[in-house]
Amino acid sequence: MILRVDVASPDATNWRIELECVGNAMTAEFRRPIRMTSQEIKRELCVEAPTQDKLVIGCGYLGQRVARRWQQAGARVFVTTRSQTRADAFASDGFLPLQMDVTRPDTWPVLPRVTQVCYCVGYDSRAAESRQAVYVDGLRNVLDALPEVSDRIIYVSSTGVYAQADDVWVDEQSPCDPRREGGVVCRAAEDVLRQHPWGRRSVILRMAGLYGPGRIPYLDKIRRGEPLPVAAEGYLNLVHVDDAASVVLAAATASRLPDLFVVADGSPVRRAEYYGEIARQLGKQVAFTAADPGSPQAARAASSKRICVEKLRRRLSIPWQYPSYREGLAACLATERGAEA
Repeated sequence: MILRVDVASPDATNWRIELECVGNAMTAEFRRPIRMTSQEIKRELCVEAPTQDKLVIGCGYLGQRVARRWQQAGARVFVTTRSQTRADAFASDGFLPLQMDVTRPDTWPVLPRVTQVCYCVGYDSRAAESRQAVYVDGLRNVLDALPEVSDRIIYVSSTGVYAQADDVWVDEQSPCDPRREGGVVCRAAEDVLRQHPWGRRSVILRMAGLYGPGRIPYLDKIRRGEPLPVAAEGYLNLVHVDDAASVVLAAATASRLPDLFVVADGSPVRRAEYYGEIARQLGKQVAFTAADPGSPQAARAASSKRICVEKLRRRLSIPWQYPSYREGLAACLATERGAEA
């Protein structure tokens, strides 16, 4: 792209801007004093040719799978990471990495113009930033910096926004009154998105607990025969990470905007049954013990709900690979055994 600015003086009120893009020329006039960089002028005019490029903000456990699926479908995919090492690895895999920290917008490169954005930033407990800074302020920073896109932003939230503890079924219409910090900041981030101009073109996905290869809680403890510090009777709501990626891709083409979905496999399970199934597949026994008061495990034990995914199944066409935890665990443990062989 070639940018030409014809201006008599820095104080001129009439600006003539000519842009040549892929052999086509266009002219625009600003009848007001402006002081912008060429990148800002391009963003203001929205002159870049329409693309099928995608952007994944937070290319972690879920984000990498979303990025890979978009790449396999033929899209160019931009991905973000704070790490130079990971940026180099992403580049080797054919992605377009942007090294950036969502809490430090002053250090960012110019964000690309893309058709769809998936925001699925996770919280790193080793980092100095608070959950508020990452989930709420970070999302706001990204929304304010995004150039115009032709379609939508997909925000990955959490079913932690629900605090129900009496085994009830919850869906998109159920009241949200989160008690744990993770749920509180996810709910606040949803509000930021809804109130932002981008909110009109958004899909919020409230994800249940992600599991998959390398992410089965207490697997080593079960192998060693150690008691698990969990509340055996409470419900778990789960979704395999590969199915979660399928939901993101389906949400990227959903016809109604804005929209909200709760995301789970639709097979809530008592914790005792879930961990018992892991033990059964490993040929082990499982026992439980009370969690330490004030621990994350004790906080999770205070919640017990069942996620209803009727809207998800009715509105989005999802090719479920793992319709329940049983199929998902079998696949994960087979992968583990293969890696150990």
